[in-house]
Amino acid sequence: MKFPENWLRQHVRTDATRDELAATLTAIGLEVEEMEVLGDKLDGVIVARIVECAKHPEADKLQVCQVDTGKEKLQIVCGAPNARPGLVAPLATIGTVVGALTIKAAKLRGVDSNGMLCSAKELGLDADASGLLELPDDAPVGTPLADYLGLPDARFELKLTPNRADCFSVRGIAFDVAAACGAEVVPFDATPMPALNDAALQVTLDAGADAPRYVGRVIEGVDATKQTPVWMAERLRRSGIRPISLLVDVTQYVMLEVGQPMHAFDRDLLKGPIGVRRARANEGVKLLDGRDVALDDHFLVITDADRAVALAGIMGGFDTRVTDTTKNVFLEAAHFAPSAVIGRGRRLGLHTDAAHRFERGVDPELPRQAIEIATRLIVEIAGGAPGPITEAVLAQHLPKAQPVRLRRERLARVLGERVPDAEVERILRALGLQVTAADDGWQIVPPTRRFDIAIEEDLVEEIARIHGYDKVPATLPGGGTRLVSPTETRVEDTTVRRHLASRDLLEAVNYAFVDATLLTKWHAMDGAVPLANPLSAELGVMRTQLLPGLTDALARNTARQQPRVRLFELGKVFKASPGNAPIETQRIAAVACGPVAGEQWDAKARTVDFHDLKGDLESLAAMCGARLAFRPTQAPDGHPGRSADVFRLAADGTETRIGWIGQLHPRLQRALDLDQDVVAFELDLAPLLARQIPHAHALSKYPSVRRDLAFVVAESVAWGAVKATVEAAAGAILRDVLLFDRYAGAGVESGFKSLAMGLILQDESRTLTDRDVEQVVSEVVSALQQKHGAVMRA
Repeated sequence: MKFPENWLRQHVRTDATRDELAATLTAIGLEVEEMEVLGDKLDGVIVARIVECAKHPEADKLQVCQVDTGKEKLQIVCGAPNARPGLVAPLATIGTVVGALTIKAAKLRGVDSNGMLCSAKELGLDADASGLLELPDDAPVGTPLADYLGLPDARFELKLTPNRADCFSVRGIAFDVAAACGAEVVPFDATPMPALNDAALQVTLDAGADAPRYVGRVIEGVDATKQTPVWMAERLRRSGIRPISLLVDVTQYVMLEVGQPMHAFDRDLLKGPIGVRRARANEGVKLLDGRDVALDDHFLVITDADRAVALAGIMGGFDTRVTDTTKNVFLEAAHFAPSAVIGRGRRLGLHTDAAHRFERGVDPELPRQAIEIATRLIVEIAGGAPGPITEAVLAQHLPKAQPVRLRRERLARVLGERVPDAEVERILRALGLQVTAADDGWQIVPPTRRFDIAIEEDLVEEIARIHGYDKVPATLPGGGTRLVSPTETRVEDTTVRRHLASRDLLEAVNYAFVDATLLTKWHAMDGAVPLANPLSAELGVMRTQLLPGLTDALARNTARQQPRVRLFELGKVFKASPGNAPIETQRIAAVACGPVAGEQWDAKARTVDFHDLKGDLESLAAMCGARLAFRPTQAPDGHPGRSADVFRLAADGTETRIGWIGQLHPRLQRALDLDQDVVAFELDLAPLLARQIPHAHALSKYPSVRRDLAFVVAESVAWGAVKATVEAAAGAILRDVLLFDRYAGAGVESGFKSLAMGLILQDESRTLTDRDVEQVVSEVVSALQQKHGAVMRA
């Protein structure tokens, strides 16, 4: 929100200096993002009129101008494209300092020049440097420019929070300043303008709670060619709005002053009646910016005899706009619900001042007042005869201010100190709230413009920020804290993070929003939740997997000369649920590429592979007390033969799929522009971290026995299947199965492999005999032969 200091001071009288005013605004929550002083060094700049213009004899783009200063005529060489006879513009006389330039008498291409005609940018009043600052024809020649334009002044730019919609107007800000500075808001003249004729348009409302109030008025006989008064044009310019024409400028001025967006239609281009309704499918309207837009039933439109002529709350229509030829005007001011406007402009690539205000909430009682103010301004400046105000209201849908109770003890407890009752009442009344004293505090009714006051804590905040946060004592919190023992049935996330960090992986934290194109490459768009208002096109959907974002982080690192990257992430993924909120699932993922270890001299370099990351995962599972199984997978993102589904084994032997591990498919790596192989895993976190409470048992005092066996099996037989068969056949005395060798080559038939394993056998109650061991070995050999066609290798 931008506004000039002098305009604010017209609404609230205060002796605070400019710097004090800026500090006060920031202290009460209206952060001053920028303060720019305007016209504080314009001594020697006067209002002047160009009398004659002649082409410079030595330069095509220069003109030799004869300029009337009110006392004398001066010859000025000027290169501005809009310099012309009769133009009134600022003149910096000799000796004046303009920016870093001191004006002196000079010769330009051999022609004398005794001053400088100035643009708004050269004077530090605006960013427009396209030509001379054009002043009204009736501007008094010879008058100091600062006196004529009401300078010096300052332009404040506030960074407002979304809940303070009332401060998108100068008058709304004035209430806060008055409360903070102990001043009073100047009464505002909004005396109704009497109707001088019967000209009116009927208004109908067909959008229910989306548009519960619409106010309109016809003004006949307006001279739209009248120039916007300099005082109004300057206030608009200093508020960041470029003056366009009188009728448009009046609606903009009223919006900035009281906060009510307005629009002016050319009455002669309307057929009537005026209506407000939902747009129909594929209905179109041509907007003021010249664009034709296609609408649907999410948009509200203003209609003329059921023809859409404006986009309600966002922008007016091109076909019914006011121009310099307009004689009769129809003014409108309405109340639209925030939910009916929010996001609609962005869908069309529009961001307007009106939509910015309606999205946050506009006072529903303002439309009639705004019409009266605009009517008075138009009639005083451009003449005309106003008709009666036409108002359509759906009273049951208008927001109503609800009383809020403020307890004296609650206020003192939250703030940590007691604010005197008189000060509390002064602050609340200065903010425009109705205050009624009660036994334990006050009953407060907020004004209709304050949508942010709904509960007691809102009132406490108002007292705190106006009374001053610096006055609230700093005290340490008291009371005891309840210590809760961590559960043994679940491993903490921090423990997982520490464990993976100890395995030489770095934690990454990525956005939960990703590019839909990236998810498509991963075949992960199924159930993706699109964002209604994304930060950018690259962050348009919620992630359904962790790996796309994590692999993207790996790619950015490898692109920056980091050949060895090992990352992990704990985070949520999101899947759409019909009719409900998205389903959130906590997951863990890791990616790795490059050398398996850092560069060193005493070991041969080796690239990380499936088994390295599988070892990290198995280490994590062991720490969590989880037993995992790996099965070949047909996942489209996994390398054939180098990826597997991960299952968690329960105590009863059942297994549950919890994720995937493997090398990325070469096709996917090419799509992601990865130059080296990448291995990764992604698992649901909850089933991995769930663990049984450990139970202690005595160690066997009898010795263990080891038997080493080697079998030749088909290459297609997985070790996991072999191990499961051995465990089932060996029975209760098997303590462990160790795979210590895998061989394929000379002596082993093509298409087969040799697996050498060690069986660790031990009993709890006795020493095993050779007969016991031989029986187990026999059972294992027989089972492997039957299930996998294994042949024992000599």
